[in-house]
Amino acid sequence: MEILISLLVFGYLLGAVPFSLLIGKWFYKIDLREHGSGNIGTTNTFRILGKKAGIIVLIMDMMKGAIPVWVALLINTDFHVFLPGLAAALGHVYSIFLKLKGGKAVATSAGAILAYNPLMFAILLSVFLLTLKFSKYVSLSSVVSAVLFFILSLVFRDPLLIGFSFIIAVVIVVRHISNIKRIIDGTESKITFM
Repeated sequence: MEILISLLVFGYLLGAVPFSLLIGKWFYKIDLREHGSGNIGTTNTFRILGKKAGIIVLIMDMMKGAIPVWVALLINTDFHVFLPGLAAALGHVYSIFLKLKGGKAVATSAGAILAYNPLMFAILLSVFLLTLKFSKYVSLSSVVSAVLFFILSLVFRDPLLIGFSFIIAVVIVVRHISNIKRIIDGTESKITFM
């Protein structure tokens, strides 16, 4: 139980670190919360700080989800190793360092999935990219992938992962409600690089 609690706290605190905000302030003198969508996620980082910063933040946010899962795998725990990854994703959304505000958990969740099941990650990434190519909406691609994650957990017959994926899917969909409304209204920003 002590190991579980320690890993959950570690996962949450790592997930709560707002790398995009720190990079924006340290290297660009920009507070991402005051520009673009105001979100501290990867998409807004790409839009405001550029490709280089966006890629770095994407990797770091994914590592926030992957590292706790890898640690759990290395320790060979008797609880579900995805659980610390879920804690990291929730830490990213409800950061203790930002008064329980944060990003939308897409990249951090993706990192946790990559560490836990690379095949599932590859399927989700493929669907994300295909949706992005045809829709040009990052938000829609994120929502579709989140829902598919839950569906795949049913296919893979992983009982606990079904619960975890449901939580992540709900969080990501709820965090994207404003984006979905803008898609319906035709005001959501589209990507231009695909």
